[in-house]
Amino acid sequence: MNSSKIILKTLGKISLPIFMALLFVSCSNDEEDDSVGNWVDRSIFDGTPRSGAFAFTIGNKGYMGTGFDGDDRLTDVWVYDMEGNFWSQLAPFPGTPRSSTVAFTVNGNGYVGLGYDGDNELGDFFRYNVASNTWDSLNPFEGSARRGAVGFNSQTHGYVGTGFDGDNDKKDFWKYDPSNDTWTELVGFGGTKRRDGAIFTIGNKVYLGTGVSNGLNQADFWVFDLDTESWDPLLDLDEDDNYGIIRNNAVGFSIGDKGYFATGDPGFGASDDIWEYDPSTDLWEEKTEYEGVSREGAIAFYNGTTAFLALGRSGTLYLDDNREFFPNQEEDEDD
Repeated sequence: MNSSKIILKTLGKISLPIFMALLFVSCSNDEEDDSVGNWVDRSIFDGTPRSGAFAFTIGNKGYMGTGFDGDDRLTDVWVYDMEGNFWSQLAPFPGTPRSSTVAFTVNGNGYVGLGYDGDNELGDFFRYNVASNTWDSLNPFEGSARRGAVGFNSQTHGYVGTGFDGDNDKKDFWKYDPSNDTWTELVGFGGTKRRDGAIFTIGNKVYLGTGVSNGLNQADFWVFDLDTESWDPLLDLDEDDNYGIIRNNAVGFSIGDKGYFATGDPGFGASDDIWEYDPSTDLWEEKTEYEGVSREGAIAFYNGTTAFLALGRSGTLYLDDNREFFPNQEEDEDD
């Protein structure tokens, strides 16, 4: 029962001045709880609902594929046109059907690999050629085969790290050079091991946080400088007692000069909350929650100015909805 109903139920037992004071407190609390941010329905995914798909963005198009639909692991691949608001099916992923893959982009093409086929962690890697809608097999990842890793890119190289290799959670990072199809291990990450973490990129900085290891969601938060290839620690995600950011299987994205961690599993099931990060202050603010059902294992498309969150699962329910986020708009429940 909410506070307003409690006040009305007890109206006959209190004086009018006390009632008005209680009503003012109730309304003030409601206003303080309002978060800024608006989610707008966009075209529902045309394919099979799923979680654990890969996703990457090139310009105004978001690419996704593979994943798990509750029964099978998949190989179909799709592109979402952000301006036209429609989906199109592309050439299928050529590797083993899988989920929990990793992806990044370099020079206008997508790179996809690793993952889990239901029995084994995988280490193979492929390039998606956007212009020709074809796939090429690449040299395998030189770290241990794994799932639940993170991937990101500079203008010239890709980077892959963390994840679970079937025996251990990982914290190593590797650099991929597409000019000669080679992998090189990097050093310098001082964070904890994890799987199912999340990242977002703002300018030449990549921010890494969340994820789970040894059954515990991790609180450390790091920034990687793409120019110097160095890691620096930031304030932990539980630095403020009012924060509720710690989780796994979340998605990360950025819009302008702010970053976001959204949905995922905080430790008690799927979530719908969204947290905004300001790199100028190293502080977080909660935004309006995702307007679909709570979920984990979702995907995000973002290009720096626009962001969409789609798919995922809530318990045994696999999802195919898709929404665009406007972080500075007031919530409109009719969207």
